[in-house]
Amino acid sequence: MNVLVYNGPGVSKTSLSHTISTLKTLLLPNYTVQTITPLSLASDPWTATCALLVLPGGRDLPYVASLAQSNALISSFVRNGGSFLGLCAGAYYACRRLEWEVGSEQEVSGDRPLNFFHGVGRGCVYPGFQYESENGARAVSLLVSDILTGKEEQLNGLYYNGGGEFLEAKNVPNAKILAEYTNGDAAGKVAGVCCSVGNGVAVLWAVHPEYPLTLEPALSAITNTRPDIKDCIAQLEEQRWRLMRESLRLLGLKLPVPSNVKTLQPLPQIFTSTPELAPAIATMVESLLQDTVESEPIILKDRTNTFYFHRTAYSPDLVDRIQISQETGPTDVDDMVRHIIVLDGGSIPPVDATPAFNISQYYMDLNAAQREKGIFSDRRQKMVPLLSLATHQLNGRGRGSNTWLSPPGCLQFSLLLRLPLSHFPASKLVFIQYLFGLAVVEACQSASVLGTFGENVRLKWPNDIYVVTEHGAAKIGGILVNTSFMAGSVDVIVGCGLNVLSPSPLTSLYQIIPTGHNDTELSMERTAAAIMATFDEMWSKFLSSRGSFEPFIDLYLRKWLHSDQLVKLTTVDPPIMVRIAGITMDHGLLRTMPETRNYFSHRGDDYIDLQPDGNSFDLMAGLIKAKT
Repeated sequence: MNVLVYNGPGVSKTSLSHTISTLKTLLLPNYTVQTITPLSLASDPWTATCALLVLPGGRDLPYVASLAQSNALISSFVRNGGSFLGLCAGAYYACRRLEWEVGSEQEVSGDRPLNFFHGVGRGCVYPGFQYESENGARAVSLLVSDILTGKEEQLNGLYYNGGGEFLEAKNVPNAKILAEYTNGDAAGKVAGVCCSVGNGVAVLWAVHPEYPLTLEPALSAITNTRPDIKDCIAQLEEQRWRLMRESLRLLGLKLPVPSNVKTLQPLPQIFTSTPELAPAIATMVESLLQDTVESEPIILKDRTNTFYFHRTAYSPDLVDRIQISQETGPTDVDDMVRHIIVLDGGSIPPVDATPAFNISQYYMDLNAAQREKGIFSDRRQKMVPLLSLATHQLNGRGRGSNTWLSPPGCLQFSLLLRLPLSHFPASKLVFIQYLFGLAVVEACQSASVLGTFGENVRLKWPNDIYVVTEHGAAKIGGILVNTSFMAGSVDVIVGCGLNVLSPSPLTSLYQIIPTGHNDTELSMERTAAAIMATFDEMWSKFLSSRGSFEPFIDLYLRKWLHSDQLVKLTTVDPPIMVRIAGITMDHGLLRTMPETRNYFSHRGDDYIDLQPDGNSFDLMAGLIKAKT
């Protein structure tokens, strides 16, 4: 599910930055936090996958203009069970009426369309506000009330700049008071409310709880207006985090287990293999390091990364030394040294070295799955792909600008394949993502993973894995394929993430198993083994047919979600309704047939073929739109 933060005319860039940073810290990996533009709010099917819409601080009047086309959709989203967080100007905009600096040259007043707070938002509650200035900024104190228990707590130091009050909030029937100002001219006025809006909820703050007190501009506001609390900033910052957590819980979000907020450091990669493949792995490593200076560790640099290869037996002391060096090194993930511990001779690290994934068990499960499919060791040695598994990714990527989260219980890996272009047409590379997606779905339905419980695991074109439940379809995985051409060959990196044991609110394979069927023992190792063995079998057939997808198309169409699906195509003018017919066998395009009679494409065809990288797809919402 997505948490969408509005980014358009009127938004304060500082508020936007702190909002995104705070929400990511509190909500990852349970939710994706990303921005959304006015155009996307008005035209994209964002509501189906949105857990929370956030309107940050900034200026209210530009919101009036830029959100005019999306107000009805935002209102419907919240009233039908959605959640809305408004901060300062974003809170003003969500009131029935705004009365701001009335009688001054800066006056802004008038009714507002959302009406989540059925009352008046009035400000400023402190004097001195100036646009694009910190002259009116200050650190304020609030008396915060827990609306469930009635418990009250004094919070000091929160950043304020131009905020207001929720007038007569105690008499507004759909609102519950969250906090009141306690100092200066605003003492006793309401600074935060929680509003029931149909089946949804809106939390509105007139102050800026998203601003860290340890950073500017909040730090200067404390120094200039409340120097008496400057020595307590660390404690006050913990209170601010607690206030944001409670706000998100009121909005119905499920927060991950709290952890210390710190920069994650990459763990060393352990390079290992089964004993039978040890000679091939040794040859590969020797070839990679042939021009490097023999040392401990062996250092290899390319244009963007530095790798340290440790060719030694596994040692906890070595891992400790590596982690210490990471903690004292660069803080930017892209600048960090990549450490690789190479275990020669087919040796395997102890179980406690990789507690989230038992490598020895994986090799046994892989061997069993390959034997079941008739894949024998002599064939496996002809192609030695590299599989990289991660418990947590620091820079996971999705298609385009999307990110890939790393929730607990997610099986996430990259598979490196190398192909000679003399035997494999480059035009057929597009089918690899389809082939791998098909392998994942087939593996989920195997006896070693889910068996018949996996029948509802399906493909969403072009690269997503979904599960169909009684509550609808939900995404549980995705695939990203990157290619790199050199010296007559192509390196193919297949990246995949699949929620296997991930807890709610994420959907995962584990949640497909009906209650009471404890005999289905789902594991990360068997799932990975089943995927690799299934893909190995399909890959061999794919290569022998020189990249033809013909042997797989019937199975693929049985496993995807879109056969005969009717969708709206907005890549043509005017938009038309089209019916999905299948995939073309030459270039892997999505073939659609217009519902409009006598419609022909610009080439005179009575069908329209679509590229996965030329269009943005929300097939679950019945829409294919042009990318922006």
